[in-house]
Amino acid sequence: MHELSLAMEVIDLAQREAGKHGVSSVQEIQIEVGNLCGVEADGFQSALELLVRDSILKNAIIRLIRTPGRGKCLACDVEFEMLHRLDVCPECRCFPSEISGGEEFRVLSLIV
Repeated sequence: MHELSLAMEVIDLAQREAGKHGVSSVQEIQIEVGNLCGVEADGFQSALELLVRDSILKNAIIRLIRTPGRGKCLACDVEFEMLHRLDVCPECRCFPSEISGGEEFRVLSLIV
């Protein structure tokens, strides 16, 4: 379950950034999790909530922003939302030739 190690990395990042700015607590953290990034968002959130208890994020509001996957079919030029990497074009049933969104996994902001 790599969600646990990712949660630990997010906490480490928050602690490093807070240390750089001389603050001792974080009020809010926003994390973007794309549908196609390979991270199980609910598992990641559960791991993060478990691990923050003894960290700089213990009183922080944790906001997960889930980004839908986006694909573009080069066969018929249709852009469409993807829930899974193997979703096909709703118009011509071809696999998308280009994935244009949903692969993100990043900390968007820390509010101290």
